[in-house]
Amino acid sequence: MSGKQDNHILIIIPTYNEVDNIRKLIPAVLVQNDDIDILVVDDNSPDGTSDEVNQWVMKSKRVHLLCRPGKRGLGTAYVEGFRFALDRGYQIVFEMDADFSHDPNAIPDFLSAIRDYDLVIGSRYIQGVNVVNWPISRLILSWCANQYTRFITRLPVRDSTAGYKCFRREVLEAIDLDQIRSDGYAFQIEMTFKAWKKGFGVKEIPIIFVDRNIGISKMNPGIIKEAVLMVWRLRFASLFGRLE
Repeated sequence: MSGKQDNHILIIIPTYNEVDNIRKLIPAVLVQNDDIDILVVDDNSPDGTSDEVNQWVMKSKRVHLLCRPGKRGLGTAYVEGFRFALDRGYQIVFEMDADFSHDPNAIPDFLSAIRDYDLVIGSRYIQGVNVVNWPISRLILSWCANQYTRFITRLPVRDSTAGYKCFRREVLEAIDLDQIRSDGYAFQIEMTFKAWKKGFGVKEIPIIFVDRNIGISKMNPGIIKEAVLMVWRLRFASLFGRLE
């Protein structure tokens, strides 16, 4: 463990072709709290995302970059980020999208809530439906996915597919990261379900989710199919005591 403070924070931001967003997002995140560091996990973006981040790495000890050789997906990006955080002694670890759909100005709300809980989720559905600029078809898909997950798994969370999250390191230490192989929606469901089943305190706080203005969404049918199957795998693993 390094000599970092016990309250030191790492925000993990996976990227693929996010150069225009990341150059604005990094300063918007750093200004929120002096204890925040950023780890960008870039999947060999051809648009120069890693070059942009490297400019920050050279001028700030609070910004780190992990470059991967190819497009390997959201789940593995976060798992590698979690290992980075644990190896370096970070106590609070965030998941955050690079496209400003997750408002950096909400970070203080997470930090306030994590004082009393182990996992804090930025929820789009805890106070009605707080989503801006999504087509109605995607909104219905997301809402139904969360209802489906809650019904099958009994997970007492309204937004189990949310990607704006804050973990205490104890949660990440308790979950076998080697067993996490899911991506997208399924990854988010799996991490939250395992944290809950291991007895950690989970809290949802309301956020306003604004769809990206720059870039292209990574959503695809494979991500949806994986999530549909994941909830059953988690349910049966829990029932038979095989949850890692």
